[in-house]
Amino acid sequence: MKILVCGINYSPELVGIGKYTSEMVEWLAASGHECRVITAFPYYPMWFLFRGYSGLRYCKEEINRVTVYRCPLWIPKKLTTIKRIIHLLSFTISSCPVLCLQLFFWRPDLVICIAPSFLAAPSVVFFSKLAKVKSWLHFQDFEICAMFGTGMASNLKKIDNLAHTMQRVVTKRFDRVSSISHTMCVSADRRCVNREKVILFPNWVDTELITPNVDDIYFRKKWKISLTRKVILYSGNLGEKQGLENIINVASFLRQRHDILFVIVGDGACKKKLQQCATVKELINLRFYPLQPKRYLPSLLRMADIHLVIQKSGVSDKLLPSKLTAIFSAGGHAIVTAHKYTELGKIIMKNNKIATLIEPDNIVLLSSAIVKLVEELGMNKSPVNKYARRYAIENFSKQAILRRFEQDISFALKS
Repeated sequence: MKILVCGINYSPELVGIGKYTSEMVEWLAASGHECRVITAFPYYPMWFLFRGYSGLRYCKEEINRVTVYRCPLWIPKKLTTIKRIIHLLSFTISSCPVLCLQLFFWRPDLVICIAPSFLAAPSVVFFSKLAKVKSWLHFQDFEICAMFGTGMASNLKKIDNLAHTMQRVVTKRFDRVSSISHTMCVSADRRCVNREKVILFPNWVDTELITPNVDDIYFRKKWKISLTRKVILYSGNLGEKQGLENIINVASFLRQRHDILFVIVGDGACKKKLQQCATVKELINLRFYPLQPKRYLPSLLRMADIHLVIQKSGVSDKLLPSKLTAIFSAGGHAIVTAHKYTELGKIIMKNNKIATLIEPDNIVLLSSAIVKLVEELGMNKSPVNKYARRYAIENFSKQAILRRFEQDISFALKS
């Protein structure tokens, strides 16, 4: 098959949507399919251009058997709702000529649009209809719901209504629509009307790469962390929708617990603000480190005694945090903030030994959960959470999910 993918995030971005898009495309290419990608220059999660790239011109790369077309992108220095929209629009506009050329002169069998950015979806579906090519919209994130759900655009109600209307109209025009969780598929279903078009395509984890059987003290030695301290880790994007100020507040609340160390590993729009807040509060029990290369991820995850998966209340049912699958695969002990009625909450309630669930935005509950789990794990190195590891293998295996996705593509092309 000839498959064209259009999405704003791609390799060499290490976290988030770019990671999953590049792994999906490279797996399809390794399976014998001819794949091309239209994307932007790498910038996420730091929100500045990666070294070695120039975001002002088009370029073409070959990455692991995949032809990658990079399109110009405007990257704001400070994020606001309006600037974020302009940022997304810049990719939508710059990608249109490349998309048009690929659809009419290369003629793929299928074009897949990855949302975010949903703003690119209208041009994808328009050109695919003109070229008589099958179209597929994959929601990694309902960015419009997330943006307004966190209050980032609370003063832009008219834009909110217009955006949701556009989302429903455009989504209906795609031949197939998929998303990463059952709840998000139901939400996509409401936008599509035709339930047969909606497919579950969850994020995955490489359970063969991320295992509990790795060096779990590599980063403790590197960062001079005592083996007797319990490490409470947050790793990933440091953005608005995570509500990471709660970690700062909990670290402040537990500053007298010298046996506990909070570690934040990652980059993102809120990193400087979080660091400044930690400095003002003089938190010697909290450390920041940059994102680590992918090959070190298993050791990083095993270093932690407890993992934090933090989300704000307004987005906890619209997003399924992909970092959780990696934590499960590493056999980690996680504390997750989500309401019981959300899909994530229901999963943990049903499989209560895979993680600890607490309601979002409650500092006292989060602090109590950390202390309780620290005491349960004891003084020695935390044992592997075998329930979480087994759940990852049974539900998030990379090979199984991508093979099923390949079959779904074949079926879509025949229908």
